Amino acid sequence: MTTGPASPITNWRNTIRSSRRALLRGAILVSAVLLAFGCAKRAPEGGGSVPANAGEVGSKAPDFELQDLNGKTVRLADYKGKVVVLNFWATWCGPCRAEIPDLITLQSKFGPQGVVVLGLSLDAEGAGVVRPFVDTHKMTYPQLLANAATAKMYGGIVGIPTSFVVDRQGRIAKKFFGVADLKTFEEAVQPLLAT
Repeated sequence: MTTGPASPITNWRNTIRSSRRALLRGAILVSAVLLAFGCAKRAPEGGGSVPANAGEVGSKAPDFELQDLNGKTVRLADYKGKVVVLNFWATWCGPCRAEIPDLITLQSKFGPQGVVVLGLSLDAEGAGVVRPFVDTHKMTYPQLLANAATAKMYGGIVGIPTSFVVDRQGRIAKKFFGVADLKTFEEAVQPLLAT
């Protein structure tokens, strides 16, 4: 039995099925990339305008005023003359959790030489969620409660973890999107300690 040419309706259905498969493959690819490099939950937008080069390497690191877990106000300017690693993270982010041990080691190893790691939590629930997490994971570096405005100041944080390495003069020297390991952080801070 021979079959004739496909009807226009059959062709249309096949085209729709093919398009759906292509869209599904694309969505799976995007999801895999986001999972491989970090959590892709975008921080909500805050108010105010920011410079066009906000958060870019070579630009001045924006100062902020944030509360620590004890309610004390902390500013980036408080760490003038130090090499500062700003780590945007959240308790619900698996890749953020993976990098915590390396950040603890970095602070312990290079803190006496002038490196400060600052955790900038983007957890909407605040200290009530962050404090128990910090205690459980024995996070020895300072934690600040960041917000959408802080994320916007740094060019908009599109995925976490995102880390900025700030030199002693207050300029952004490095930016890492996704998990960075201890070696990567060490290679970023060591040259800055010599200046």
